[in-house]
Amino acid sequence: MRVLVTGALGNLGQAVLDALVARGHTVTAFDRPTPHNRRVARGYGSRVLFRWGDITDPVAVGEATLGQEVVVHMAFVIPRLSATGRGSEEAPTWAEAVNVGGTRILIDVLRRQPQPPRLLFTSSLHIYGRTMHLEPPRRVHELPSPVEHYARHKVVAERLVKESGLTWTVFRLGAALPVRLILDPGMFDVALDNRIEFVHRRDVALAVANALDTEEVWGRVWHIGGGPRCQFIYRDMVRMIMETVGVGMLPAEAFNPVPYPTDWLDTRESQAVLRFQQHTFDDYLAELRALLGPTRRRLIRAFRPLVRFYLLAHSPYLTLSRAWYWAWHLPEPNGRFSMMPG
Repeated sequence: MRVLVTGALGNLGQAVLDALVARGHTVTAFDRPTPHNRRVARGYGSRVLFRWGDITDPVAVGEATLGQEVVVHMAFVIPRLSATGRGSEEAPTWAEAVNVGGTRILIDVLRRQPQPPRLLFTSSLHIYGRTMHLEPPRRVHELPSPVEHYARHKVVAERLVKESGLTWTVFRLGAALPVRLILDPGMFDVALDNRIEFVHRRDVALAVANALDTEEVWGRVWHIGGGPRCQFIYRDMVRMIMETVGVGMLPAEAFNPVPYPTDWLDTRESQAVLRFQQHTFDDYLAELRALLGPTRRRLIRAFRPLVRFYLLAHSPYLTLSRAWYWAWHLPEPNGRFSMMPG
């Protein structure tokens, strides 16, 4: 099958490329021609055809989509650490032009084709808004209540997809964390008592690949989360990540106390149809540990106060003096903090 992936060189896009290539599809990747993207593209050799351009350019989008049978639309500006260098919350007008405007352009281009491709759009659990006062899990029939620009853009894009007249499906994704050593300041925006559902990026990719072989997915919205094994309270997720990298748990006062738009998802039907839940958060931690390697982990432990200060200095909820104070304190089993041993 001829498949185009937009936003193909992002965190999830590369996993989707790998899964589609492994299935024997003829895969085209569409993304911006940045130096980083071109370096990554070279690693695929002839396995993937790369088309360079911007999702807001109708000509480039038209050339990339010509002759495709399915388009997996993942190109979207995210709230933090966007590959563009700007996030949706700091530059909402520009992000809307990319997120909503780009989706509208893509749909218009597809509808003009003699045989329009099917469209799979990746949305987000963020569309439900703040739901900690509700009984979990969230279900696909619930009305969106977005509180961020990013989530509002997803809601509008979903509507455009559903009203497009194309054969479509929408995947609302759980928290698919990237495996990298770059701090996302957004980690501090999530309340520690928040429910959150992790989904491994390779499981997202498997769901996409399986969807192309499953007629039942079209014309419906699906939750793509990790399932009950991947449903956490955010505090526990942060603790496991920080302990894995050797930093130790960070103080509660570094995190936003306001509920955040994440929750647990009902994935019973999507899992029954797509059979994609194969990885857990332990797999993610193992990958993170392997990426760090023993040398980096030893260095982090040796310079742990400085590393903790660097992390905490990125929290908008701490002053620098408090960040320095907590840099020298680690949690004890009773949950209190004590001075870090020398």
